[in-house]
Amino acid sequence: ALFMITLGIIISTLTVTSANHWLTAWLGLELNMISILPVITKQKHPRSTEAATKYFLTQAMASALLLFSSTLNAWQTGSWDITQLNNKLSCILMISALTMKMGAAPAHFWLPEVLQGSTLTTTLLITTWQKIAPITLLYMISNHIQSNILLPIGLLSILVGGWGGINQTQLRKMMAYSSIAHLGWTMTVISIAPNIALTNIIIYMAISTPFFLLLTSSSSKTLQTMTTTWAHAPTATIIMMLLLLSMAGLPPLTGFTPKMLILDKLVMYKLTPAATTMAILSLLSLTFYLRTMYLLASTTSPTTTQSTTLWRLKPNYYQITTILTPIALFNITILPALLT
Repeated sequence: ALFMITLGIIISTLTVTSANHWLTAWLGLELNMISILPVITKQKHPRSTEAATKYFLTQAMASALLLFSSTLNAWQTGSWDITQLNNKLSCILMISALTMKMGAAPAHFWLPEVLQGSTLTTTLLITTWQKIAPITLLYMISNHIQSNILLPIGLLSILVGGWGGINQTQLRKMMAYSSIAHLGWTMTVISIAPNIALTNIIIYMAISTPFFLLLTSSSSKTLQTMTTTWAHAPTATIIMMLLLLSMAGLPPLTGFTPKMLILDKLVMYKLTPAATTMAILSLLSLTFYLRTMYLLASTTSPTTTQSTTLWRLKPNYYQITTILTPIALFNITILPALLT
């Protein structure tokens, strides 16, 4: 069963990424949604059932909107080709559908709730792999999107992602808001420089994957339980601190590169006010990343922790973490070469 579900999730995403026809893309998204529902409901708990229901309802609504948008476009222009989304209303409806699909503001309300009801591994899956399909579709229609539609969505996502995360003590909800903020950065630039937007989301995935895997291996679900990580794995604690700083976008870590490229492009296109607003709003996200890092650092040896240490018997994912951590922290030097 696990093999079939994994295969379904992989094939459905690949179907969307390689599709030329709107119906093929829609079919891939539907298969993707059906494949991940058993993963969310794996825990026999009311919270996971609630999370799966919320996920299903929002994704079904977004799929219906996507289908309506593509049908309207086909009716008006006679083309089902994904890259030929020429109808203006279809374009706006499609952006709304894909925004809801990936959980960017203002259609973000389902994301923190669904993540809170899932396991850390499922949370990782939803915040990384599940974003690939909608972002690919957005990338394919980016030449038809006007930046004045996506800029407000992006700015709102950065604001919501920063503001929502400040108040959280649950790590899964905090990471959900972090995901919304990163989507905001992607959305603002995708109509201007789609390649940079794609780079941004790939780097976000490369940073959040090892972070989530380290959380899973240390069973940390709240900020309080994170304070005991040092006693469990000192090296993991240092890596987590660096990953948080990278996610916040501080130089010279990898997370800084896409932010710098995005701001550079916006200024080049005479969108300096938007770039300034984004830079200021990203300080909200920095607040909770630094707070989490401080909690990790303030309990390091020889300080004694005030929390009870967890009983940890979890699988370790150190092989994947070892591969992704250098990418997530130190590839700032090779990125400009990749983009030129």
